[in-house]
Amino acid sequence: MSFFCNFNSDKCPGLIKGNPLNGLCEKTCIQVKKVFDACIQQTQVSGVVLTLSNFSPANPTYPLTFISAKSTTSKGIISNLTIESVPGERPNTSRVKTDVIIPVSVAYTDANGVEGVATASVTLNKDVILCVPSASIMQYDIEAVVSLVSTIGTYTGVGQFTIDACVTIIVKVVMEVELLVPSYGYAVLPPCQDYTEEVCQGFFELPIYPE
Repeated sequence: MSFFCNFNSDKCPGLIKGNPLNGLCEKTCIQVKKVFDACIQQTQVSGVVLTLSNFSPANPTYPLTFISAKSTTSKGIISNLTIESVPGERPNTSRVKTDVIIPVSVAYTDANGVEGVATASVTLNKDVILCVPSASIMQYDIEAVVSLVSTIGTYTGVGQFTIDACVTIIVKVVMEVELLVPSYGYAVLPPCQDYTEEVCQGFFELPIYPE
């Protein structure tokens, strides 16, 4: 059993039924990562050069044939970050310029038809307008959520592909904060339900004789 498998306790997450004030018992201080602003950009990029490393298996026979590439993590690496206030805009509006590095796994076949994988990275520049919090003891951070996929690529040199890719990047302004929220108290955890494969399900329900 789990929270969402026929567990009927009112001390579990899910849709609120009836008056949402029923059961509220306290104001709870929780430590969370608050998102002050965020934006998403989805684009198709062409001519992206991948320089391969960490070949598996090692020492492939060149030339290589591209199969696919995809990001290996949803967390992008922020580099060369600059933040500048934008005069005349609403308060705390800033121009956020950064390179977002996306780690990538690349699948290929070598000249002998042996399939392999290697790693690479894609660096994309972002120049966006975001609202950042005012000066405080606690410092905000700029984070990026990333996703990249490609099925179009050409071998353009030793250990190198040039690809076209679909990319999603979410840039966020975040800060670790202690936030006060209304609470229904601690959750009640249901016991786990072990998975069992019912190999005879359906067979035992058959009638002994046909109707």
